Parts: sequence; structure tokens; C-alpha cells
Amino acid sequence: MALQDVRVVVAIDFGTTNSAFAFAHKDRPKEIVTFNSWPGNYGNFKNPTVLKYCSRYKEVIDWGKEALVQIPHDESDNDDSKPIEEFKLHLYELDVKPWLPPQLTYNKAIQDYLTKMRELIQDKIQKDLPTIKFPDQIKIVLTIPAEWPPRTTDIMRECAFKAGLLSNLRSKNLEFTTEPEAAALHCLTVVDDHDMKTEVADCGGGTVDITMRKLLPNNELDEITERTGYPCGSTFVDKEFLRFLGEKLSFQAVEKFKNNHYEKMQCLIQEFFCEKVKYRFNGEKNKWRVVKLDLQRECPDLIECVEGRKRSEMEDDGWIIKLDFNAVKDMFDPVINKILELISEQLNSSQEKCSVIFLVGGFCKSDYLYRRVQENFRFQVPKIVIPQPPDIAVVRGGLAYGINDQIIKTRVLKWTFGVEVAHEWIEGKDKRKRRTPEGLVYTFEKLAQRGTKVDVNKKFSKTFYPVRPKQVTIAFKIFTTKDLDGKFCDDPGMKHVGTMKVSIDGTNCPIEFSLTFGRMEFTATAVNEKTKQVYPDATFELEVS
Repeated sequence: MALQDVRVVVAIDFGTTNSAFAFAHKDRPKEIVTFNSWPGNYGNFKNPTVLKYCSRYKEVIDWGKEALVQIPHDESDNDDSKPIEEFKLHLYELDVKPWLPPQLTYNKAIQDYLTKMRELIQDKIQKDLPTIKFPDQIKIVLTIPAEWPPRTTDIMRECAFKAGLLSNLRSKNLEFTTEPEAAALHCLTVVDDHDMKTEVADCGGGTVDITMRKLLPNNELDEITERTGYPCGSTFVDKEFLRFLGEKLSFQAVEKFKNNHYEKMQCLIQEFFCEKVKYRFNGEKNKWRVVKLDLQRECPDLIECVEGRKRSEMEDDGWIIKLDFNAVKDMFDPVINKILELISEQLNSSQEKCSVIFLVGGFCKSDYLYRRVQENFRFQVPKIVIPQPPDIAVVRGGLAYGINDQIIKTRVLKWTFGVEVAHEWIEGKDKRKRRTPEGLVYTFEKLAQRGTKVDVNKKFSKTFYPVRPKQVTIAFKIFTTKDLDGKFCDDPGMKHVGTMKVSIDGTNCPIEFSLTFGRMEFTATAVNEKTKQVYPDATFELEVS
């Protein structure tokens, strides 16, 4: 089916800690359905991004909220597998990444979670809109973090296809938008001033993404600065709580508790820390009353893990741990300080004065986060607003983009793009170690520079010639870098994202090679400059490992 046959738009917010989806019929775009009937998590718009596998990690036995409740499904199976969490963070270039068992790749985990979501999406749409053909008449919009490198859209596309969300791998029924961009689109619903400059901070559970946008008179969004992001969401406050417990009880005890009583650790975090401490803390010292964690009542299994001197000390204290103002503040501040740093960097990188900061995402339920943003930026930005409800702003904005993708006027490139080119090695100019046996040297040829503002479908191109006489194939190897420029494709930070192979007729014919940007996925094209014909047999191989 052609793209014009699409009848329903589905937005998927695949989050680090929680995920959501919403959909609407294209003919009735205001009738938005934000799903809230998750298994074991009924009434909530978001569901934990967690998977529970059998002991061999081959089959998903639970997912979402139910994956956090470890109930054996088969007595013959030694159900000793750990729930898989935060696997989305493997798409970031982090020094330390979340644990995965050796039997499971992060790609497979993403595919498995999207498969479970697809089953719910398909069932819900077929019940509500039984005449819709799934997936052919469905347009999918996947929201992605601002900091993901270009290759990750290809990984997500492959996972979406294998999950059954697409009829074929290169289907045009899938589009991407960044999480801060989607959040900005949602914030349009509370903006009535044109030519307004806004900063949107999407503060989720795992990541925080920031974008600066300008609202144009025709309700289009213009990206002002290069969007930024970092893994510093609200779950990092939870990790600071566990670190605090480690200091009190020993880190070995907390790790043992986590490994042997995972479900009870989650209860301790969610039912005690989040409900009684995290959501209540607002940063006002005179109003904070010390919260006492009675381990004998709240978590006796943790006591069994404590040994040695720490056990004697806690016995003397009656197994009670006090969370006073300073202790809780110390849990929040490392995370919130990083968020404030990201917001400040965005404000300082723009030549235009910001009119309003929008705070969206689940972390915005924290009064302390809002208080700190107010304290730090109230003299720099006139308004600081939390649109309600903040935790579904991204999925609602993703849906708005899917219904009208023309609303995005420009984007700012986050990477420098170029191709590897060969030319004859020149004595005295090129380094001898760079000379190949054929007498060539390979360099990086820049096509588009990081920080460039581009309209949708903006094309960057250059003309290239075959290296050897009677050459019948030419390969354009595409590389990206965070640097503004580059000299060689093996320089630090260079990433190979794909190769376009073109069959030519053996003549020294000039070839126009171009990359087209503006959407989250770039496209590559090769044109014969003599005939002006696009090479029909060009193949594009993606580097997604």
C-alpha cells in the first residue's frame, strides 16, 4: 500500500524506564487515545520498559510491570533470570552500560519489547477500528533521544520491522522524531504567542533531552540550537538512594539483596522511597520531617544480607535508617545539577532570548526539580511552565508530528557528515604511512557540517570521479563525527554509518553524490552528471553493529 493509504497514526515513546503509545485516526486527529490498559498496570499511561525471560533468556515470560513481579511460570524451569532493564541505554556511547546476560543482545531485547507493544497496539486498533489493515494502513512514529547517533535509527527500524510494526524493512510508514522535539510539539497546545522562543526540557526516568525552538507565525517549529541530552533522569535519584543504603549497610549487602530479592528491592524503591521520600521532597528544609526506614518492617530480607561490623552498628540502631533533609538533598543534587547544566548550555548557545522554559517528562512531578529550575533561571527566562500531564507530552507530541509532519520547519545537524575519498599520493604532501600499495591515499571529504540549520529535505552534494580507468563499481563510505571537520576516516570519533555501492559503465564519468537531511533519517543518492539520471542499481548497506 502507498503512504497515502495510511488511516491511523501511532506514536510510540520507547523510554529508558517507561514506555507509552497513543493513536488517532487521520480523519479525526483530535480524538486521541493514549493507552492505559497495560497488563498488571491498568490505569497508567506508561508501562515499565522491563523484560522477564526464562532462565535461558530465549523466551519472554513477562514484560512491563509484571516483569518486576517474579512469579515462576513453569515449575520445571529454574526461573533464576534477572529482569532486563535500561537496555535502551546500550544505544548510547557510554563507558559503562547496563547489565545484559551473554545470551541476549540489546537489539533482541528492544525487538522483544516492541513485539509486546505491537501485540497490544494491533489488538487495540482492531477492536476500536476493525476496518483498518495492520500494519499497512498504520503510520508509526518512534520518538528517540536527542543524543542518539545516526546509526541508531537504523537499529530501531530493524527492530520495529522484526517486531511486526512494518510490512517491510524500508517502509515509509515509519518516521522518527526526537523526544525533545515531540515534547516541543505538545507544548504548542499551551502557547498562544507567535515568534516565541522556547526551551523544552524533557526530564524522563532515564534520560534528559533539551531543545530550543522558535514558534513561527504559521505554527511551524524552527530549531534554534543543536539539541542535547544526557542519561540523568529520575531513576538516577533512585540509584543515589541505593548508594546511600550501601554506605549504611555495605555495598556488598545491597548488591546481594538486589541479586537475590529483586522484586523486594523494587518494592523498597517504589513503595517506600518514591512514595514517602522522592515525590514528597521539595527542597524546603524547614518543612521536611525526617523519614525513618524501619528495615524490620519494610524490608527484612535486606537485613539478612548485612554482615560484620555494619550488622552490629545497625542492631544498635534498631535497624532504623534516618533520611534527613541533607541526606535526601544529596541524592537529588548530582542529578538535578546535571539537568541545570544542560538547560544553561542551551540558553547560552542561543543568540535569541528565551521566552519560556517548558518542563515535561515524569521527573517533572518533582517539586524540587521545578524549584531548582525556578531559582536558577527565573531572572533569565520570564516563564517556566509544566504542561499537564507532563509524563505523556512526548507521546502526544509524537502523534502530532505523525499527523502533520510539515509542522517541523528546520532541524540543526548534530553531526558532521562526509565520505571517504581516494586520490593519488603526493610526495612531500601526504604522509608516507598513508600511501597504499596502489599509490593512493584515503581522506575524509566533508559534505555537511555539525551545527548547520537545515530545512526538511535539504540536500548536500559534491561531484566525484572514479579512481581507476575502466572502474565498474564505486563505493561511497559515509562517516560521521562530532567534530566540525575531519581529515581521515580513522580519526578518533569517526563512525562508519553506511556504504552506497554504485555500478558504473567503466568511463570516467562524474558522479554527483548527495546526502539529504531534515528528517531524522538521512538519504543518500548518486546521479550520473552527464545523463542526469539517478543510478537505479545503487545499493545502500547500513553499519548497525
